[in-house]
Amino acid sequence: MSSFKVADPDAVIVDNHFHKKKVVRPAIVLSTHTMGLGVIRALGSMNVPIIAVYYDKGDMGYVSKYVKKKVYAPHPEKSEDQFIELLIESASRFGGGLLIPASDETMAAVSRHKDLLAQQYIVACTEWEITELFIDKMHTYALADAIGVPAPKTIVPKSTEDLQRYAQTIQYPCLIKPRQSHRYFDFFRKKMVRVDNLDQMIAAYQEATAANLEVMLQEIIPGDDSDVVNYNSYFWNGEPLVEFTAQQLRKAPPKTGAPCVVISKDIPEVIDPGRRILRAMDFYGYSCTEFKRDSRDGVYKLMEVNGRHNRSALLAVHCGLNFPWLQYKHLVQGELPSTSSYRTGIYWISIDKDIAYSVEYLCKERYPLIRYIRPYLRPHVFGVLDWKDLKPFIRMCINLAKRAIRTVLLFTRKGGR
Repeated sequence: MSSFKVADPDAVIVDNHFHKKKVVRPAIVLSTHTMGLGVIRALGSMNVPIIAVYYDKGDMGYVSKYVKKKVYAPHPEKSEDQFIELLIESASRFGGGLLIPASDETMAAVSRHKDLLAQQYIVACTEWEITELFIDKMHTYALADAIGVPAPKTIVPKSTEDLQRYAQTIQYPCLIKPRQSHRYFDFFRKKMVRVDNLDQMIAAYQEATAANLEVMLQEIIPGDDSDVVNYNSYFWNGEPLVEFTAQQLRKAPPKTGAPCVVISKDIPEVIDPGRRILRAMDFYGYSCTEFKRDSRDGVYKLMEVNGRHNRSALLAVHCGLNFPWLQYKHLVQGELPSTSSYRTGIYWISIDKDIAYSVEYLCKERYPLIRYIRPYLRPHVFGVLDWKDLKPFIRMCINLAKRAIRTVLLFTRKGGR
């Protein structure tokens, strides 16, 4: 039987197997969408008291049964100073806890103020000097080029004139890709834009610059969605203590979206380049590094580095590697993670996204039906749906229904004009 007081940084939990008392502090999870929900469940299932800090009422994680207290916060990017101020003011209640940014917005804000926050909390992210290397993909690709890690050909235009000049050196179709993905997605609700000619390229570029967003031109690495893989790791002092690889099978939307079906799989080809890019960044802690296999030469090309827990975080947990718990035990209890094996062939499914794009996969992409339903028939874990913790799924369904109603009403009003 465990006991704790959220406000008490020196609370203890009794390990029933070994009858030892261990320090247990609250985990303050910043952002509670799919990524944050994964962290909440991974730690909550280990009896860690969870404080959910959310800034988007469309989140679903803050209603999880594992959450002991929820706090609505200012937006960490739009109101960064107020967001940090809230965390400082909350230190009297939650101070000494483990602060876990679970979105790019919270990670950027917290890393910029890490020295200040570290006076009150244990902070689970890198300093801004390191964070900037992966949050701004221009720096990521420049670093990859400098150390010889294969990556897509990428150009950063400074003006429309630059764009037109560079356009002569790049092959179509190509991508207009943001330097900071989270800011672009928050504004346009898409990760990038595929362009097939100069006119489309200029339009996409001007659309982004009008929103004060910096973008890059990038070649498209040929291949299917299933050619994209994840290298997940926990690094410390330049060494990978725990590693896990997985293959993305489907995206939402196809080709340019976020993963909606992932399978655990041994992919040794990405271990070395994954380690090299993280070492070059002086990175430490948990990260998910994404590669895509180039069908032209079979080489895995670096796509991005995410220095926080990823959307499919529960996949590794379900396979036997609970990264949030390993991180917690290390930073709070001083127990350094060690190499461990994991189960392969386990699927992670974002059921709402996968169903939403099922018609496009089955019809437009000519995806075989048996291939589509296979993840649902094999051992799997859902991103949100969990019969033991149903409230987040119910909240997600309510949010989707509200969005659908708003869309119908909008089209109805337009049609009536």
